[in-house]
Amino acid sequence: MTTQRADGAYASYAELARRHLEGADFQVRIAHRPESGIAILAPHGGAIEEGTSEVAQALAGVEFNLYLFEGLRAAGNYAALHLTSHRFDEPRCLELLAGCDHVIAIHGCRGDAPQALLGGLDTALKERIGAAIATTAIDVRMSGHQYRAVHPHNICNRGRRRAGVQIELTTALRFGQAHAAMVSTIRSVLLAL
Repeated sequence: MTTQRADGAYASYAELARRHLEGADFQVRIAHRPESGIAILAPHGGAIEEGTSEVAQALAGVEFNLYLFEGLRAAGNYAALHLTSHRFDEPRCLELLAGCDHVIAIHGCRGDAPQALLGGLDTALKERIGAAIATTAIDVRMSGHQYRAVHPHNICNRGRRRAGVQIELTTALRFGQAHAAMVSTIRSVLLAL
């Protein structure tokens, strides 16, 4: 159960799960808060895109639903476990999102400067979150990057409203000091929804 695949090569979660063992290679963690219509996801958490689980947990706090798909392998998590976002159809995640109006997916990308690259089909919420992050002096990009997240099957767009927000955080932002202020500003936007 250690077959490695090129990024995006899995057609679905079912294919990934046939090749890797839950509990050994990966784990799923969910905090279901039925009173909330907001879900925070890290679909490439743990050692797949390091630091994304921690940011998602901080964003969710105790108020919002949380879903984490986390790599547990000693090495090679990205190559083995990265299921591209428009193919991410893990059933427990889809079940959670079916009850949520607002979905925010946290991802990680490379970068030495603290940047947040926003995408997704919920333009209004994306703009509110982008404006909030910008107040912390973090470089926010709303367009002109490769992480547009406009595919209707992108996991951020699979909630009740079929529109969500994807936030790609550079390495510098995930592991630097700036992300605490960013989390605080995003939470203030979400708490006001």
